[in-house]
Order: sequence, then structure tokens, then C-alpha cells
Amino acid sequence: MPSAAALRIEIERTLEHRFPAALTPAPKTIYEVAPTGVAPVDALLEGGLPVGAISEVTGPESSGRTSLTLAFLAKRTEAGQVCAWVDAGDAFDPESAAASGVRLKHILWVRCRNEIGPARARPWTRLDQALRATDLLLQAGGFAVIVLDLGNMEPAHAMRIPLATWFRFRQAADRTRCSLVVLGKAAYAQSSAAVVLESTPFQPESVDETVWRGCKFEVRRGRQRFTSQLATARKPPASAWSATSAWETRRRA
Repeated sequence: MPSAAALRIEIERTLEHRFPAALTPAPKTIYEVAPTGVAPVDALLEGGLPVGAISEVTGPESSGRTSLTLAFLAKRTEAGQVCAWVDAGDAFDPESAAASGVRLKHILWVRCRNEIGPARARPWTRLDQALRATDLLLQAGGFAVIVLDLGNMEPAHAMRIPLATWFRFRQAADRTRCSLVVLGKAAYAQSSAAVVLESTPFQPESVDETVWRGCKFEVRRGRQRFTSQLATARKPPASAWSATSAWETRRRA
């Protein structure tokens, strides 16, 4: 009985004249990328996060997902580009953003809040506001980066976002050349996401036992559906990077 490899070769030879593309893997799409400002992560992503596509940064609380995104925004706002932060959990901290180098005058902050009751009482109200706001901003254009922060949203709720919504976001991001960055405890955009990064806390950095200076994080590339223009060789699937605390940044300044 012929082996599987022999059968594959026989089938390819039979079909190569009738269907030239049969059984041929589709080439990866080449995307323009923008650096995140974190060298180890840029090396992992072969240049940075894609422009005109959806990127997801996932992980639990204190995993570095927000710090990485703020570093990305700092690079974009330093260049004078306008960005937006759609805050489904009303958890964005402007002081921390400014300490990370983000120019707040170039940031549109969309706060999603419940009209009545505690912040977590009606998650679908805030989620609906966030999705509508993201849709409007993507359709309007003019934003280099839009961050959809679902970090405080339980995966059970965010998983209910229709696939059609993510597909519409993907199409709009491509048309307006906007980098849509989705923060969450899990990956929600599925096949519409070009990149998925899984972030985990690594270890704290301290001057002594009482003074905390920053933290090291580990970032793993869960999925990458594109090849950047800077790609040269195969990169490792994970990398580590450090974030400095706000008070340490002020002390150095």
C-alpha cells in the first residue's frame, strides 16, 4: 500500500495541469507594520503591529497588555498622529498614559458607562456602547490607532460579539489604514485578527525588598496571519520585555 506522501505526490501530478493552484499553500499577505516602541516585541513581530488590520493583546490583569499598548500609542502620538481609546470598562488612567510617553492632546478617550447601577451590573450596556463607538470611529477615518479596551470584560460576554462585527471592523480598518488593537482576557476576533499576542507577568523588578521599580513581562505570539515587509528570518514564538513604573520614570527625569 503506498504511503501518504506517495499518494500526495501522485494526486499533485494528476491535478497540476488541470488545476495549477491545487494543494499549493496560499502565500502570506504582506502588511505594513508600525513599531510598538518595545524592541523585543518588535523583533518578535518582525517589525511591529500591522497597519490596517486587527491586533489582539490578551492576558489576565497585570500581564503587561496595557503597558505594551501605551508604548505603541506613545510612538504614534510622538509622530503627531491622532489615536482613540474606547474604554468599555471606564478604566483608562490618563496619568499612567502620560507617564508612558503618550501625548494626551492626540488621544480621544471614549468612556463607556452605565447610566445607573454599578459599573459591572450591566456589562452588555457598556459593551454595546464600545462596539458602536469603535464602528463610528473606524468609519469616520483619520485615526492611526484605535484601542478597543475589553480588558475588564468577562470572556463569556465578549465571546458573544458576532463574527460579522469583527469582519466589518477588519474591512474598515483596512480601508482607513487604522491599527485596531483589542485588549482582552482572551482572543475574541478569531479569523479577523491579523496578530494575537498572549501576555503574561514574568517577575517584578525592585531596588530592594520594599521599592518596586517595574516588572518584566513575557509576550507570546499566538497567531500571526501576515508577513511584514521587514521579515528576514524565522523569529522565536515568545519574548520578554520590561516596563518601568511611573515613579521610576519621574525619578530618572
